Amino acid sequence: MRFINPIPFVRDISRSKEFYNKLLGLKIIEDAGNFVLFESGFAIHEGQSLEQTVWNRKRDTGEPYGRRNLLLYFEHSDVDAAFESIAPHVELIHPIEKQAWGQRVFRFYDPDGHAIEIGEPEDRNT
Repeated sequence: MRFINPIPFVRDISRSKEFYNKLLGLKIIEDAGNFVLFESGFAIHEGQSLEQTVWNRKRDTGEPYGRRNLLLYFEHSDVDAAFESIAPHVELIHPIEKQAWGQRVFRFYDPDGHAIEIGEPEDRNT
């Protein structure tokens, strides 16, 4: 068995596709309308249709899908440039901060309230 990818539920697939593609720069490799797969293996799925598929029901509330209990982690080779490009367009959790383990990261919310972290690449060979 191997893990393939997380698939966050999103309320508005068009808005979220544009957010991840245009703002974060993730390249789309498959767009099935209600499901979008990006080159990195990250994917999003329109929530109501996936709820119907998985649980045979749709949620009719207007609540956001993000519950602040999941962090989507990405790395960028120039975290400062990523911050300058992304920060004006999102609800920031915090600007770039150096973490206890030495990595610099910033965090913010996507359109559905999912928390996203973008960090500088870590040297995993040490």
